[in-house]
Amino acid sequence: MKTFLVLSDTHGNVTAINRLREIIGESDYLVHLGDNERDIVEYKMRFPNKVISVKGNCDGGGVDKEMTVEGVKILFTHGDRHGVKNGLERLYYYSKEKGYDLVLYGHTHIASCQKAEEITFINPGTLKRYEPNKSYAYLILHQGKITCKIIEVKNAE
Repeated sequence: MKTFLVLSDTHGNVTAINRLREIIGESDYLVHLGDNERDIVEYKMRFPNKVISVKGNCDGGGVDKEMTVEGVKILFTHGDRHGVKNGLERLYYYSKEKGYDLVLYGHTHIASCQKAEEITFINPGTLKRYEPNKSYAYLILHQGKITCKIIEVKNAE
């Protein structure tokens, strides 16, 4: 069993991230899906083997990453390159072609955990300051099974 704390679009709100320190410490992986990837630099230094991050459009763009954990093939992407603000169709066909079971993406600032046929798509939302709906995602992967929970964050600056 492996656990993931998934963040995206933090846009400089390090205070909100630091409030999750205990969960970060207990999780097997900390994932940041871009737009101020530098917000987790402290955690990259403290936990170099547990942090997975990709650059978003506000970070100058970057490349997607992938890995397989607990029998689940995962794509990590910010989502801008796949046009996610216009829906998941392009990302779905790309993911299906590549054989991904789980896609973690950001960019839209809208939290979502949904399944399209055999692929699970998770967007943790945003922790951006002054955003009315702040959230992150918590995942558990166990023997090919994916469990996702979107956590709303109150008073996160």
